[in-house]
Amino acid sequence: MNGDLYGQTGIVVGASSGMGRATAIELARAGMHVVAAARRADRLDELAQQVVDLGGSLETVVTDCTNPASVRTLLDQSLQKTGRIDLLVYATGTNLPDRSLAVLTDENWHQLINTNLNGAFTCTKAVLPAMRSAGNGLIIYLSSACVQMPDVSGVAYQASKHGLVGLAHGTRVEEKSHGIRTSVIFPGLCDTEILTRRPVPTPREILDLSLAPEDVAQAVLFLARLPARAVVPELQILPARL
Repeated sequence: MNGDLYGQTGIVVGASSGMGRATAIELARAGMHVVAAARRADRLDELAQQVVDLGGSLETVVTDCTNPASVRTLLDQSLQKTGRIDLLVYATGTNLPDRSLAVLTDENWHQLINTNLNGAFTCTKAVLPAMRSAGNGLIIYLSSACVQMPDVSGVAYQASKHGLVGLAHGTRVEEKSHGIRTSVIFPGLCDTEILTRRPVPTPREILDLSLAPEDVAQAVLFLARLPARAVVPELQILPARL
């Protein structure tokens, strides 16, 4: 175990799969005490066992990020363990097969915005008091490269990922006097479960050239290791051969 983050506590929301899961593992391997949050208890249990086998420190809290009461429980349990929150990674994200404007319903729009953006706001508001008290903290949001390069991922998905940028930058400006920093990561195509929700399956030869979740986790680790005097507001990571 590399102990450069030893003694710090990080919450990873959306840790049951993909980039969030890989991030939780890498942070624990780096010596951080990780609180892994997601809806799927069985996936969290598998993650916890894997981290324990690696010699890391991780606990799990089943959390619905769209439910403020559930998020408060997550924060309470996190603080009970170590009394501090140094890092929040918001890795939760979803998309819908019926994503084009021709078929997108009002209900599906609100569902996606609620998970991808409103949940990020709820989690941000929840961690700020502890970070303010400590005079330090880092919040990392996983957005999407579609913010810089519009695509056919759907208007609801793109709007939610653009919204994360506003949430991040606005929070950083308002909270920098309290030592709170924010960063947004914009991953390009990454071989995760969310791709199975595409209307047309992505060919395997394209997936073989895409990012792996561990690549994004390494970007999170880079940001987490920066000294408190430094911040990277935005970081784009793309497949090198696509």
